[in-house]
Amino acid sequence: MGEDQNRGPTLPSSATFIVEPSTQHTHSFILLHGLGSNGEKFGKELIESGICSDGRRLPEIFPGARFIFPTSKRRRSSAFGRAMLTQWFDVASLDDPSHRSQKQVKGLQESSREIFDLVDQESAKVPRENIILGGISQGCAMGLVCLLAMDAPVGRFVGMSGWLPFTHEIDSIMGLDEHNDLFGTRDDDPFDKSPNSSEEEQKPVAKVLAHVRDLLSLDSTECPPTERSAITTPIFLGHGEADEKIRHSLGVSACRTLRSLGFQVTLRSYKDLGHWYKVPDEIDDIVAFIHHGGPLPAAEDS
Repeated sequence: MGEDQNRGPTLPSSATFIVEPSTQHTHSFILLHGLGSNGEKFGKELIESGICSDGRRLPEIFPGARFIFPTSKRRRSSAFGRAMLTQWFDVASLDDPSHRSQKQVKGLQESSREIFDLVDQESAKVPRENIILGGISQGCAMGLVCLLAMDAPVGRFVGMSGWLPFTHEIDSIMGLDEHNDLFGTRDDDPFDKSPNSSEEEQKPVAKVLAHVRDLLSLDSTECPPTERSAITTPIFLGHGEADEKIRHSLGVSACRTLRSLGFQVTLRSYKDLGHWYKVPDEIDDIVAFIHHGGPLPAAEDS
């Protein structure tokens, strides 16, 4: 927020903050900052303050990991009086991120390409299943959109204090609105299927993936079959129950929608936590999630 307001929208590549591994490179974390922040600020704070209950920081727990914190471009913010802020995409209201959602599309398109490039670069260095994508607040939202559009899974997704953009549209396609049964497919609608569409293309989940790719201006006609999407990527979502910026209910809603698509989602809620991550509880949960190889036991879910 205190950055040069006359600076242009393009940031130099040095705006990506990177912590290199201390041993042989085996994993890559790509973690996205929130609105108004930047890669260096978020990265340094997470590395310094993201401490587990045993006193260890993330680089000590994952010595073979490369931690990558990119910085978004500066864009005019509809939610903050058209001020120029670092943000992955424009959002008109943080209280209701679906408000005037069309404003989000251009930034989502531009930022997704940068993130896809990062994932491709890292997958040339380590196995794709050893890539952890995620972020905080708007960075979580940006990462989730990228995950929905990917044509292959990554190892894990870690989101903190975030939301899922276009939840209402996705729920409608999936038949999760008030006019449809849970997981309804609207099979009784004769106009819902094209006579030339394949059985795969007619499935609600496939429609959602194609819809997200279309929003990002990716070729939705080349949308991979559901089994070759990123749906097998385990997801962790952590959210403070006292979050004053991104309501806790938005995190719960994101979990519900992602589960309806077939993702395995671990949701953790933290009492009295505002808009940030909880130390050491949430850091412990994230580390356990990454080490576990999939969702944490459902009995502990919020």
